[in-house]
Amino acid sequence: MKRAIHKVVFKADSVAGRAFDLGVMSMILLSVLVVMLDSIASLQAPWGRVFFWTEWGFTLFFTLEYLLRLYSAKKPLQYAFSFFGVIDLLAILPSYLSLLAPGSQYLLVVRTLRTLRIFRVLKLTFYVKEAQSLSAAVGRSLGKIIIFLSFIVILVIILGSLMYLVEGSENGFTSIPRSMYWAIVTLTTVGYGDISPKTNLGQFLASLVMLMGYAILAVPTGIVTAELSKGTQASTNQPCTACGKKDLEADSKYCRYCGTLLSNS
Repeated sequence: MKRAIHKVVFKADSVAGRAFDLGVMSMILLSVLVVMLDSIASLQAPWGRVFFWTEWGFTLFFTLEYLLRLYSAKKPLQYAFSFFGVIDLLAILPSYLSLLAPGSQYLLVVRTLRTLRIFRVLKLTFYVKEAQSLSAAVGRSLGKIIIFLSFIVILVIILGSLMYLVEGSENGFTSIPRSMYWAIVTLTTVGYGDISPKTNLGQFLASLVMLMGYAILAVPTGIVTAELSKGTQASTNQPCTACGKKDLEADSKYCRYCGTLLSNS
């Protein structure tokens, strides 16, 4: 029975397993919809009790599902501390916490994260592979990105300090941390407008920061893109097994040096 339950709740290569996962996803989306509707004041008054009991019905269903997964998992602790195991637990905890802290039930929207299982159900292995390539590229770029972010932090401190000196508290720059907040908003080109320079020197400095922001935002994108390109070349541009030449076109079917059929074709 344990193996049969495991096949249904963890596998999607059978009719029962696929139906179970699709049913769970439908329940997830419906439960999130109920939480959203319950947050609307005009609906909460007449339908509040219905929403309450409906949500508890969903919670009991997800609790049973979580217990079945723990029971049928080959390594229960490994499942419990895995990404999906933690998400499954977070999907039911808010309802029980709401008994102690009213209002925490709205945290149930974390259930939407469980729809990530759709990649397994629909067998979208191509997208999973692409996600792994992206994550690998980000991992290879991590050192450069950390250095870049360190430079940004230093730049924000310098710009915040300058604006604090130039504008002062009378123009809304009441402290260096608040001026640093303005520097971050301006560098990222968000521009809330809650704080803005009033003096000519401050406006000139702000203009430079805005122009600098456009250039800065492109840097991390370029770093990751370069690593993605390297990873793609490394995975598609395999050396010829006959002559060992590596500088081949990615879409080549035959080695241009010896004419051998390439394995990646």
